[in-house]
Amino acid sequence: MDRLALANFLRRRRAQLRPSDVGLPPGTRRRTPGLRRDEVAQLAGMSNDYYTRLEQARGANPSEVIVASLARTLRCDDDARDHLFRLAGFVPPARPNRRRIRPGVMSLVEHLGDVPACIATDLHEILWLNDLAETVLGMDLDRHTGLARNYTWRLFTDATVRGRFAADDWPRFAAVQVSDLRAAYARNTGGGDTAYADQLVADLLARSAEFRELWDRHEVAIRYTESKRMFHPVVGDLPLTCEIITPEPGLKVIAYFPTERTDAREKLDILRAGVGTRHPVSA
Repeated sequence: MDRLALANFLRRRRAQLRPSDVGLPPGTRRRTPGLRRDEVAQLAGMSNDYYTRLEQARGANPSEVIVASLARTLRCDDDARDHLFRLAGFVPPARPNRRRIRPGVMSLVEHLGDVPACIATDLHEILWLNDLAETVLGMDLDRHTGLARNYTWRLFTDATVRGRFAADDWPRFAAVQVSDLRAAYARNTGGGDTAYADQLVADLLARSAEFRELWDRHEVAIRYTESKRMFHPVVGDLPLTCEIITPEPGLKVIAYFPTERTDAREKLDILRAGVGTRHPVSA
């Protein structure tokens, strides 16, 4: 059990909720945003003193029943709930990754040859990418193994990959990327990818102070669409709209479409003219 992280998570979740979110009247004498400790305790079916001790990182360890009740009270989605269970020292429901790419999924990405496209696990391990994605993202799977095939790992350890983002958009994107990894980490811990997930996060924590700061925020969110302001040394600024499809649990197809009303389409055509056709392979 990570007492300090659990306390931090509870405080942050409580501050994000309004009374109306949990069926309580708004009241008129609230000095700070969010719910009060006594309101959370009452809704979760525990004493105010016990809940206060949890937020202060002291007292007895909560049971699984208590953790489940807190997750419901704090309106946690599945990803945040799994994260909460892990902080409390319990194994969340296993959600195994898929590293085999079905022929139907490959057929789908083969029809996306005019835009950057890749297939990845929800832990951001790139399994396949087309040539246009390789040149836009700065990733070359043929020359790398292990964690070097993980997009988030490369973002925080490889200046070339990080340099493919507009500098003023990087802080926002980095926070979004880590919050997505947080959710995937909670889902995968306790399942078949526990060792990989632990190794990935431990290595990033050791290598990157920026990653440590973002990881300690305990922000958890899954992305399904995202606007990116990328950069390529040949064409310059490259505004893209990222769409994410999940064909099965633990696997996602990511396509980078040119953002409307920009010159991104013309710039992608320039980059595409300089690359060949990549033959898909299953990882």
